[in-house]
Amino acid sequence: MLSDVDYVLAKLDWMRREGIWPNGPRYLWTDAFGIVLYVSLFRQTGEESWLDEAERLVADVERVLGRPRGLRIGEAPDRDGQYYHYLAMWMFALARLGEHRPDYLARGIKVARDIHRSFVHPGLGVIWKMKEDLSEPYPGYGLGAMDAFDGYVSYRLLGEEALAEEIAEMKRLIDDQYEDLRIDQDLGLGMMLWLAHFFPHEEWAKVQHRRALMALDHLWTDPPGFFARASYAPDMRIAFANYGVSLGLQATGVWPDRVDALNAYFERYRSGDAYDREAITHVMACTSHLPGAFLARSG
Repeated sequence: MLSDVDYVLAKLDWMRREGIWPNGPRYLWTDAFGIVLYVSLFRQTGEESWLDEAERLVADVERVLGRPRGLRIGEAPDRDGQYYHYLAMWMFALARLGEHRPDYLARGIKVARDIHRSFVHPGLGVIWKMKEDLSEPYPGYGLGAMDAFDGYVSYRLLGEEALAEEIAEMKRLIDDQYEDLRIDQDLGLGMMLWLAHFFPHEEWAKVQHRRALMALDHLWTDPPGFFARASYAPDMRIAFANYGVSLGLQATGVWPDRVDALNAYFERYRSGDAYDREAITHVMACTSHLPGAFLARSG
């Protein structure tokens, strides 16, 4: 597991100077990663100021993106609606912050209870994207492939007893889906490895762990050292998605040489599009260099 605090501090300073993050537009996925990053920095340094930064970020996200139930995808006009997997990552972030500032566990549990019934259809699946008021599915969107797994992990980390009913519903969906689920996308594979490492002895985790590693091995391109987007897009490479794979690999404890290689490659690679300066690219780069609080505690 990497623990490059100096890299992260330099990257955070650069992002703030450039107005990229956290002083840029709010985006729920990136901000959830950022909260966990702050918790990681607290664990590494012992400096309470990082938890204070996390609390300030939570307040800003709730102010800008918070809705009567749930949180909007992002601040930009084209980032309307609510994604379940973004909400699940937000709940994970609140769970990690709540380990040190307990009030945030209750806030995460409230989010789960507020959104669960709108997104989750027992025996069927989890709606991938809902309208912003959660009144109905967003036009053109159906069920998410991994959303039940996302919610199951976040719910359990927030409160096994408080969310027992919701956890049981997610587990039933997982049991119905995991044997047939085959992922062919870099970020999805990395995140599945990450999800599986929290409960590695459960059968779904064993199956998906094995499949994810096999699929990722086929996507690895060396030289120069990146995971392709998918089997049907062998030349496409996305920095933030590779950083998500890195997180999964470090959670699993495999291929450290590939983690080092992709970090080095994307430090110099430029896509030539907006993602070169998007916060998601650089915040996830930080988590690749300091996975910290993203990982299950041992022992």
